[in-house]
Amino acid sequence: MGNWPILSLATFLPLVGAALILLLARGSEAAVAATSRWVALWTTLVTFALTIAVWLGFDPSVVGFQMEEKVAWFPDLNISYHMGVDGISVLFVVLSAFLMPICILASWESIHSRVKEYMVSFLILETMMIGMFCALDYVLFYVFFEGVLIPMFVIIGIWGSGERRIYAAFKLFLFTLLGSVLMLVALLAMYVQAGTTDIPTLLATDFNYHMQVWLWLAMFASFAVKVPMWPVHTWLPDAHVEAPTAGSVILAGVLLKMGGYGFLRFSIPMLPEATALLTPLVYGLSIVAVIYTSLVALAQEDMKKMIAYSSIAHMGFVTAGMFSLTQQGVEGSIFQMLSHGVVSSALFLCVGVVYDRLHTREIARYGGLATNMPKYAVFFMIMLLGSVGLPATSGFVGEFMIMLGLFQVNTWVATLVATGLILGATYMLLLYRKVIFGEITRDDVRKMTDLSPREICLFVPLAIVVLWMGIYPSSFLNVMSVSVDHLVTQYHADLGRADAVAVAVR
Repeated sequence: MGNWPILSLATFLPLVGAALILLLARGSEAAVAATSRWVALWTTLVTFALTIAVWLGFDPSVVGFQMEEKVAWFPDLNISYHMGVDGISVLFVVLSAFLMPICILASWESIHSRVKEYMVSFLILETMMIGMFCALDYVLFYVFFEGVLIPMFVIIGIWGSGERRIYAAFKLFLFTLLGSVLMLVALLAMYVQAGTTDIPTLLATDFNYHMQVWLWLAMFASFAVKVPMWPVHTWLPDAHVEAPTAGSVILAGVLLKMGGYGFLRFSIPMLPEATALLTPLVYGLSIVAVIYTSLVALAQEDMKKMIAYSSIAHMGFVTAGMFSLTQQGVEGSIFQMLSHGVVSSALFLCVGVVYDRLHTREIARYGGLATNMPKYAVFFMIMLLGSVGLPATSGFVGEFMIMLGLFQVNTWVATLVATGLILGATYMLLLYRKVIFGEITRDDVRKMTDLSPREICLFVPLAIVVLWMGIYPSSFLNVMSVSVDHLVTQYHADLGRADAVAVAVR
């Protein structure tokens, strides 16, 4: 790649595609729609190829950030356009780009109105997501972090499939905005203290104990909403139910990972003493999320709502493992976020397939789909087993490593979190039994057709990744191992120094 600014190319290429759509999409409504779809698809495919080049060019044996690009942005304020990736962020960049062509294909026939604006919104969304994972300046990170909200608000509000889509869009906006205002306050306080917003510099800055606690809580307000953690999770089921299928894919596949990534990039390495103090709070909220939302999922009659609540439970696993601050726990949480990004996206696509045919998400309206939709039943089974953590699927590796990390630090937390494994298997297998097995009793269900070639193209890459991650997890774990080891080692070293200083003062 030489001296190519490949991270900037991958970040801003979707904006170029959006501009091309605005310039080239002319003529009849059908011509505009066709041009918009093809330009968006090719743009996202080329962007994905660039992120694969980033992955292949990344050296997993090196500690620190790679492929850095730094240009003075506001030189008088010491704020720069600074991009780079490490073993924690590089795979999230690939995940974001991987899901986007699938979203475009998933919307190919289901979106008929304002297709040009829809494709432009998704391309802007892709720029914001990739840019957020690459940003190495806090101001730049904040711009991308908040920028994601605008196209997602538009996608849910305009192309949502339910009557409450405006309500869901505003609820998402207000929940996220409230937390982000507090994160902005934390950003300003760190800038005043350190004189810079450069993330590598902030990672090496010592903040005093009391300031760490307030900064941690301010950031937590934002990241907890994005995860989302209980009790600030209520925006997610509404957003999923009302969003178009592709919107749900991005919500579950990438946007929920932004909060977890924020903890790993800011809260834990920059504020170690506050993290140690408030880890029990995270454990408590994670346990409630795993058990409570699993029980709520078990009671759902809407497929999308069930999968939405299951996402909250899975992210409870992630936050618990992350704050175990063990090598296995943190690696497991990152692996589980990647796995959940693929599996949950595929499950929402499974719901979208039957919704496009019958226009209902009510579980009781289906049954016996294995008879007339055998291909669909196979792909649905693979994704469902990945969600419940069957060995040889991606879900097993992440959950196993998280449990291993938790058992090293707190047996009770590990035991309570493990109940989610049983509950998750229960509601997912019940869903599969009700939808796929049994006799077909309704004529409209009997007339449903199996997967089209376009839909098969959606599921095949997702199924391959789920099995690849389950069978050969080291190809992903090796990428993050050195960065995670550095994070965990530095965290414990910082705590040790703080304890030594406290003893000396006494």
